[in-house]
Amino acid sequence: MAKKSVAKKEAPSIKKQERVLTGIPGFDELCHGGLIRNRTYLLSGTSGAGKSIFALQYLYNGAIKYNEPGIYVATEERPAEIRQNALNFGWDLKALEDENKLALIDACAAKIGVPSKEKYVDVRPLDMRSMMDQLITIQEKINAKRAVVDSSTSIGFYLMQDLGKIRLELLKLSTTLEILGLTSLLTCEVIDGSQISRFDVENFVTEGTIAIYYKRSENVRTRSIEVYKMRGTDHSHKIHPFEITPKGIVVHPKEEVFDF
Repeated sequence: MAKKSVAKKEAPSIKKQERVLTGIPGFDELCHGGLIRNRTYLLSGTSGAGKSIFALQYLYNGAIKYNEPGIYVATEERPAEIRQNALNFGWDLKALEDENKLALIDACAAKIGVPSKEKYVDVRPLDMRSMMDQLITIQEKINAKRAVVDSSTSIGFYLMQDLGKIRLELLKLSTTLEILGLTSLLTCEVIDGSQISRFDVENFVTEGTIAIYYKRSENVRTRSIEVYKMRGTDHSHKIHPFEITPKGIVVHPKEEVFDF
C-alpha cells in the first residue's frame, strides 16, 4: 500500500519588530537597534541629569533625520524657554514648528496661572482628558510619529499623590500614545539615584525604562545611562557613561561605569 504523503506545516513566521532610531550617538546600540515602534518609555533621572535634553534630541532627530514629526508636552517649562535652551545645541525648534514637524503644547501656563500666546495650550491645568484630546488632534494634523511628555512627575503631583489614580491616568496616557502610533518618552524626576520612578508606579505602565544618573564621585559629578527595562527586546544590562556636548548627548556604549 502506497504511503500517503503528509505535507509539513511551515512554522509561523515571527514578525520583525520595527525599530525607531533615537539618533542619539551610541544609545541605539544599547537597545540593539533603537526603541520598538508605537511603545511608551519612561525616562528617569535626578534634576540636572539630562532628561529634557535627551527627550528634545530624540524629537529633533526624528524630525530632521528620519522625517518623523513629534509632539512635546511641556508641563514644567514654558515653550519659549525650551526653544531658547534648544538653540544652545543648534536645534531650531521654531523652524520645525513652522514646517509642522514639531508641536509644543504649553501645559505649564495654566498650571501656574499665567496667560499663554502659544499655538497649542492646555487651558485646564493638567487635565488628562484635555491633554489627550490635544494629542489626538495634533497627531492627525502633523502626522506625528514621536511624542514626549515632560514630565510625568508633574501629573503625579497634580493628582495629589493618589497612587491608584496616578497609575490609572498614566496608563491611559501611555495607551493613548501607543494607539495613536506614537513612540513616546515620559520623563520622570527622581530624588536620588537609587530610585527608578517617583511614585513607584510609572515604570509599570510603560514598555521600558531608561535611567539617567548624575552621580558625585569625590569632587566631580559624572553622568551615566542604563536601559533598566525594555519589553520585547534584549538590551545592554550595563551602565554606560555619557556626556553632554555642544551638539547634544553622546553615549559611550563600549565603556562601562563600575563605581556605582
